[in-house]
Amino acid sequence: MKFDPPPILVTGVHRSGTTWVGKMLAAGAEVAYISEPLNVWHRRGVFAAAIPYWYFYICEENEGDYLSAFRSLLAYDYHWVNEIRSLRSFHDFGRMVRDSSTFLLGKFFRRRPLIKDPFAVFSVPWFMERLSCQVVVTVRHPAAFASSLKRLNWPFDMQDLLAQPLLMRDWLEPYRPQMLACLAKPQELLQQAALLWLMVYQTVWTLKEKGYPLWLVRHEDLSLDPLGGFRELYQGLNLRYHEKAQQRIERSSSADNPKELGKEKRHSVHLDSRSNLMNWRKRLSEAEIEQVRAITGEVAARYYPAESWAGLYQRSTT
Repeated sequence: MKFDPPPILVTGVHRSGTTWVGKMLAAGAEVAYISEPLNVWHRRGVFAAAIPYWYFYICEENEGDYLSAFRSLLAYDYHWVNEIRSLRSFHDFGRMVRDSSTFLLGKFFRRRPLIKDPFAVFSVPWFMERLSCQVVVTVRHPAAFASSLKRLNWPFDMQDLLAQPLLMRDWLEPYRPQMLACLAKPQELLQQAALLWLMVYQTVWTLKEKGYPLWLVRHEDLSLDPLGGFRELYQGLNLRYHEKAQQRIERSSSADNPKELGKEKRHSVHLDSRSNLMNWRKRLSEAEIEQVRAITGEVAARYYPAESWAGLYQRSTT
């Protein structure tokens, strides 16, 4: 099925800025922002199929119900019965109002669907080939990513990846010993974070080398120059970069915003973007930084210069 204009997928490892990028691309009201259909806990009104694992891998061999479910999502077909059956609280009801409104307005104003989903990153070829998506991949420095998971105390269970034979076959089999080592030490959160970052961005790099037209955006570049960085992204995706969008982007990254978000506001997109660049240096010890670097360094060097490990950034011109 071809879509004109094509849907947009914003992906990358979780806690890499996918929410910020997705919401800022939706700031001009040309796209409809749809959040994480591949989240294990996704809303069933938005996406009808069940998702068994985090970072669930979809390819032609297992697309089954997922292809029809995504085509329904991209057509803005909201599944009222599924959602009503899943309601457990007033918070759930509020989400139903939000999501159904997104679908209704998206269909009425013919907005481009924008799927924000970090858990789609291993399935990028399928999204491009079967759903004609333009793909934006957010990249965040591995130490910053690891520090974010440490601060939130978010471990990652490698069993979610090991339990997927197709994912292991196509992408992750070389990492099986390291994944098993993580399972043996479930308390080693930084080790888990670093390995997950390594697997995700080695996969992304391989896709780029194979010629997949991905739009890679470093979180740090957008933080240093939000207006300039998003201007390039809007142009690349054929979106109008008008004043309303620019104002929302400026507000989201202003120096008047908090320099760090409280844990209860971890999904907020209003943050002093420049100050946030250095927060990981305060959270990690030098030994912890070296631990992350030892695991990710070879792949990280394809995205970041050596001085970035000292917290020194310069906006990429490539």
